Amino acid sequence: MKKMKKLLSIVVTMGLVATQLMGCSSSATTTAKPAETTSDKKVYKVAFIARAQADSFAAWLASSVKDEAKKYDNIKLEVFDGQASDDTENGLIENAIANKFDAIIIQPNNGEAQRPYAVKAVKAGIKVITTNARIKNIDGASSVDADPYAQAAVNAKVAIQQIPQNANVVVLKGPPGNFHADERRKSWQTEFFDKRKDVKIVGEEIANWNKDEAMNYMETWVQKNPKIDAIIAMNDNMCAGALEVIKDNPKYKGIKAYGVDGTAEACLLIDKGLMTSTSLQSAYDLATSILDTTNKLVTGKEKVINMDIDCPLINKDNVQKSIDMFKKSGAIK
Repeated sequence: MKKMKKLLSIVVTMGLVATQLMGCSSSATTTAKPAETTSDKKVYKVAFIARAQADSFAAWLASSVKDEAKKYDNIKLEVFDGQASDDTENGLIENAIANKFDAIIIQPNNGEAQRPYAVKAVKAGIKVITTNARIKNIDGASSVDADPYAQAAVNAKVAIQQIPQNANVVVLKGPPGNFHADERRKSWQTEFFDKRKDVKIVGEEIANWNKDEAMNYMETWVQKNPKIDAIIAMNDNMCAGALEVIKDNPKYKGIKAYGVDGTAEACLLIDKGLMTSTSLQSAYDLATSILDTTNKLVTGKEKVINMDIDCPLINKDNVQKSIDMFKKSGAIK
């Protein structure tokens, strides 16, 4: 009987210890509570909802945001993949609202599709930042972005002199309703096509920023057209996809090709003479500004912030500077 009592006492004691350990584990892994306090310092829960990790620029931005967030001991960042789907992004925003994040950074797939969910987050008292591309005119929301019209214009203005007379060109567009996609195409129209009436568009499609979709369209275009003199893409990823199709075809040696973003891949293509130019949309600069903006908003230093980063042209003359930047960061080995 004494042995039974002793055994029972041990079992009860072990159970209490296990319960205490489980309680500690639960407290350490909880992510739903806003503004945790550690050593009298608030730690703010921040969700970054990326457009699509399969998109080279979106992946670069997400990685840069994660690295930048490590510099802030009062911010706990979680990154979510929108998978280039409006439904997925909208669901992730709703989940972030339900889990009471202190701030939500949204990289929209289609700004108008995400707009009502961003508005809902603001009404829930959450700090909302839209980026790449901003969703305009949301009361109480902030934005960190670049000017997409200017991004395309720096390419279009040099293309006027570079693309030959009576050229055949193909155009690759981003998702309709996306602020950057729409404004970049508008810029090319105003700054190039309206001034070069001799240029003929022999193919124009929405490739949704996607390299594989761009490859598929380019494969069709090269079969249908005896001559293509230039690729005009609204981002580097699509431009790289189109160039992949013709890279071993001597017929297209010297083709002009334009993008936007200044990705590591694009810089290497420019260095090799395969791509003509791009416009830098530095994910490093965006990330720095995004986290600085987030910190100012959650700590109450600012109520609303709207800002743009610069978008300089990258071409053969200055591409080495960007390559060195990527080598320093480890993006190019």
